[in-house]
Amino acid sequence: MSSSLATSWWARAVRPARPPVPWVLMVRAALGMGVPLAVGLLTHRMDLAVFAGLGAMHATMNDRVEPVRRRIGRIATAVSASALGMLIGSALQHAQVGAGVLGGALTLVGFVSGAVSATGPRGSAAGMLLLVSAALGGGMPLPHPWWAAAAMMPAGAGLVVVLGLPVGAGHRSGADPRRRALAAVYEALGRTLADLGTPRGAGSRRVLTARLNQFQDLGPNPPGGSGLHRAYEAALAATEAATGLLWAWRPVPPEVAAVPGRLAAAVRQGGGEVVVPRWRPDTPARQALDVALRAAADVVAGREADLGTAPPPPPDPWRLRARLWSRPSVRYGLRVALCIAVGAAVTAHYPLSKGYWVPMTIAFVLKPDLGSVFLRAVSRAVGTVVGVVVTAALLSLTTGPWALLAVAALCVALLPYATAAHYGLNTVVMTPMALLLLQLGGQRSDVEFWPRVLDSVLASAVVLLFGYLLWPERPRHRIEPRLVAATSALRAYLDAVTGQGSGGVWLRRTAYRSLADARQEVRQGLAEPPPTGRLAEQWLPATAALERLAGAVAAFAAQVRYGGRVPDPEETDRVRRALDELAAAAREHRPPTGPTARPTAPHDPALSALGRAADELESLLGRE
Repeated sequence: MSSSLATSWWARAVRPARPPVPWVLMVRAALGMGVPLAVGLLTHRMDLAVFAGLGAMHATMNDRVEPVRRRIGRIATAVSASALGMLIGSALQHAQVGAGVLGGALTLVGFVSGAVSATGPRGSAAGMLLLVSAALGGGMPLPHPWWAAAAMMPAGAGLVVVLGLPVGAGHRSGADPRRRALAAVYEALGRTLADLGTPRGAGSRRVLTARLNQFQDLGPNPPGGSGLHRAYEAALAATEAATGLLWAWRPVPPEVAAVPGRLAAAVRQGGGEVVVPRWRPDTPARQALDVALRAAADVVAGREADLGTAPPPPPDPWRLRARLWSRPSVRYGLRVALCIAVGAAVTAHYPLSKGYWVPMTIAFVLKPDLGSVFLRAVSRAVGTVVGVVVTAALLSLTTGPWALLAVAALCVALLPYATAAHYGLNTVVMTPMALLLLQLGGQRSDVEFWPRVLDSVLASAVVLLFGYLLWPERPRHRIEPRLVAATSALRAYLDAVTGQGSGGVWLRRTAYRSLADARQEVRQGLAEPPPTGRLAEQWLPATAALERLAGAVAAFAAQVRYGGRVPDPEETDRVRRALDELAAAAREHRPPTGPTARPTAPHDPALSALGRAADELESLLGRE
């Protein structure tokens, strides 16, 4: 690997994101931590307040700006797992079990934690907190009675939940997360239309996909929200047309590109008239966009409109159970259990003052949806050193409990932003908070400084060796399955467009979601050293080609619907064969090496979009 590429992956690794500052979440977090600690100081029961503060912190880590029911469900799931872990750990400590029994119990909890973590975002949060709290309960000083530690965690989390409840009907209307998310979808659609025919188009389309994912993640349509859902379906139809225009490298008039922005403003206000200008759409894709925008304007204004969409597929009640017992979940559970077992064996023969720090760090680093394990392990060690230096400087200035309480609340308030910005920054913020909680609980945290650094470095080394280098979860097991899933989703979308399937709009949504997951995995891989960085770089052209293929299928859908084109079985079969060959290459760990070129000129609407897509895929695969 060249030095320039090496510099590139290091630059990607250390570069933080710049997310918007989540002021609402930060205020909730500060009050959620500060109020229990203040009550503890006033009542001289800091032994209980510390665990209530932990519960508030765990709620903060899972707090989102989303509908009330979904928000409460997300926090309740995570904090229930956290309280269960605390109950397990504190029961083991209360029973005064030996190091071997404690290590074996944490290893078993680690397996369950890893298996649950691999089932999805909610499972990842619950699984991690189950293990983190079990480790803390097995080592932290317990209150009297011992079971109160687990009982206080939901109390602290409940405060965070209450702080986020809407107050008053006007507040509920103005702060509806689904309405704001849908407005963000239309704004992103407007930016995509404005960037058609420019190099910025692909990036704008990815932002649009992310906004659609965010709206979809807010959960099923609530009672009384059918208008928002129909406006979302209208946005899906307009997005399909915009994707086809993006692929065809064909812009639209500025006054047309401005329509989604006005739709976004109307959505925020709860409805209103939006006028779509009269223009002459001269291609099938432009005609599809015109029809979709007019339907969206009708829906936003409260009128009936034919959206041409089928109902979304119902949720599968067996899906979670299937994921829990799937091979990836079991493998990840074994991976976490192995690291916990090795960590327990090392700490049993090493005089660490707080042995729970090692399994806790392993749990944080191995959380499966936070990006590269390699980068998290390194960031955790470096972030702990920086956090210890910050804490040492602070305690050299003051040890007053109220001042420490204020700083702990500030650290928790910074967590929502730090977590979104960079994992290392998250550790820098979390380390002082943990040490200050020890100080407020009556322990001298200054004597914990360098042992905590040693613990974090040791845990990171265990993860790097046994959870990254030696474990069979090699880079190809992360990147290539995502690409196989994306090719399968695109094939289903193609079948729907060419008349061999149904539910085209939702299949397109599934395809673009799979493509976003694949690109995210590749992007994370680019920030790792070889072999992951090299492999991600080799698969990047294929990921871009699949994204362009999705645009070609969307353009072809418009050609079929508004241009009267009849699908050519030979062209369709060429694309299917190319997709099957690309999926086979991913399964066999063979990145394609053929050339690909991003279109720089408008596509002739008289020619088949699928034909040009087939040409590009065959070129990528090395076939003439």
